[in-house]
Formats: sequence, structure tokens, C-alpha cells
Amino acid sequence: DESLQKIAKRMAVDDVGFLPVGENDRLVGTITDRDIVVRAVAEGKDGNATVREVMTKDVKYCFEDEDIEHVAQNMGDIQVRRLPVLNRDKRLVGVVSLADAALKEDPATAGIAMSGVVVPGGAHAT
Repeated sequence: DESLQKIAKRMAVDDVGFLPVGENDRLVGTITDRDIVVRAVAEGKDGNATVREVMTKDVKYCFEDEDIEHVAQNMGDIQVRRLPVLNRDKRLVGVVSLADAALKEDPATAGIAMSGVVVPGGAHAT
């Protein structure tokens, strides 16, 4: 149960806006810089609030052996830019982003996913 201030500092040092949240070697959520702004700062919470208070608990993920085109399509369908990557034992092995999809596949693959992600007022609007 780390504080938002500590996680925000880690994001700044690592130059990332997304971190998986684990407990007992299991993925239990994710936290983004946007989660911190919308669910903490905008709600008047201070830096001592815990990650658990504002993290996204409904974790969407993909498996490391899934086809990148399928993963990119899924990212567009569920309107996310990043997904935790798990092995078949459901252990975290990494994070995939739309940028990864664009580099790995043709630009059309990332374009298909982006068309679903950048819908104004989408699932992450509130």
C-alpha cells in the first residue's frame, strides 16, 4: 500500500505513466498518471493516499504468446493504450503499449487500435 506521492515520484524518475500493481506475486490492479490526477487530485486526496484507493482494479491484460495484431485490436476494443502482459501462469512478464504494436506490426494495426482508444467521452472519460 504505497503512497501516491511515492508512486508519482517513481513514475517521474522512470519516465512512465503506467505501473502494474501486484500483491503476493499477483497482478491486482494498474495505476496511471491519469488515475492519480482524476481519482486523487481532482477528488481532493493528498499524496499520502494509497495506490489501492485510486488504482484500476478491473485489470485487463494479454498473454505473452498472443498475436500482437489480436492484442492491438483488443486494446482498441477496450479503449486502453497499455496492457500488462502475463505468462500462462498469470505472472506479470511485462507491459505492451500501442507504440509497441506500431513498431512490431504495420502502422495499420496500431491505427485500428487507436481508432478505438481515442473516442471522446469513452470508457475512461470519468
